[in-house]
Amino acid sequence: MSRVDRYKKVHDESRNSERKASLVRRERKKKPNPTETNDQYRHHTNDELYDDYDAWENKKTKRRFSFPSFRRKKSFNNFEKKQKPKKKRKIRKILLSLLLLLIGFFIVSFIAGNVMARFDSSIPKLEEQEFNGTSSADGTNNILLLGSDTRDNVSGRADSIMILQVDGRGKPKLVSFMRDMYVNVPGVGENKLNAAYAYGGADLVRQTLKENFGVDCRYYAMVDFQSFEKGIDALFPSGVPIDAEKDMSAYIDEPISQGPQRMNGHTLLNYARFRMDEEGDFGRVRRQQQVMQTVFGQLKNPFVLLRGPYTAGKMFGYLSTDMSNGWVALNTFNFAKAAMGIERMTLPVDGSWSYGDTYNAGSVLNVDFAQNSQAVQGFLAK
Repeated sequence: MSRVDRYKKVHDESRNSERKASLVRRERKKKPNPTETNDQYRHHTNDELYDDYDAWENKKTKRRFSFPSFRRKKSFNNFEKKQKPKKKRKIRKILLSLLLLLIGFFIVSFIAGNVMARFDSSIPKLEEQEFNGTSSADGTNNILLLGSDTRDNVSGRADSIMILQVDGRGKPKLVSFMRDMYVNVPGVGENKLNAAYAYGGADLVRQTLKENFGVDCRYYAMVDFQSFEKGIDALFPSGVPIDAEKDMSAYIDEPISQGPQRMNGHTLLNYARFRMDEEGDFGRVRRQQQVMQTVFGQLKNPFVLLRGPYTAGKMFGYLSTDMSNGWVALNTFNFAKAAMGIERMTLPVDGSWSYGDTYNAGSVLNVDFAQNSQAVQGFLAK
């Protein structure tokens, strides 16, 4: 077949296909006969039947004008699929709104409790001390916790000395320091650790811990015993459930029997301070850690959680601290992690100390500073 013949053949086939397409289009445009069965007037997107041609035509025209993308069932299905993400976004917006409301409630409750504490004249206010703390090399912000039985800023000795880390890796960490450790107090000389507070307040305690154990603190918080009792009673009106290690009824004003029980703020304080047994300060430090862990653990209770921000704000108002409200608010979830558990450590570690007697401080604990420094730094960094 020559090239001309092939061209004519292709041309004829093309013309025939165009004619067929034209006939199909004409057939589509042809109006249906109103006398035919109603099946002729079925709409292509559903199975509705129409009594006459005019009803069918009006329905078809309305759909074509209003929803041109719905002419085919496929397009309608695609539209339904596109609507589903909008429902999901709506649910996300609702959840986000609820979360923001909850955070707002916590912040307002915290501020309200803080304001109430500042106007509470039943307890004298502790003044903020000068504290030159710095963050750790890894960026964490250790908090120096001090407990004292005096309302004066720098008179008397610290009854308890701890470091709390909430913004580090893993669970929050709590380190307790035995107050009878014989250490070098900067500018003072060798003495018991808790004497550092009497000589220079919270900042001298910070310097002492840094020089002897290589651990620095960014913030401090000091609470007295009256504030502790009021805070516990406000947060736990029914008392704190705790498993007492031993019977202490013979030594304190309120009976404490061995075993599980509920303690109010005053009884819980006596339990944490008890040292009239063969363990002495070792047992007291362990019980202080037990009390801290139990109090944080009770925050998982929804009813306690709702009271928590208000009570925390109130206790925050009683404290002497350099932590700002903004920093505490930003680390709310870090503090909340303590409700899931706290890793604990006590210095000196086992096998690193011995009893001693000194001319200026009486009975003390002589410690291996290299061993304890390595232990506490590794604990806080892990």
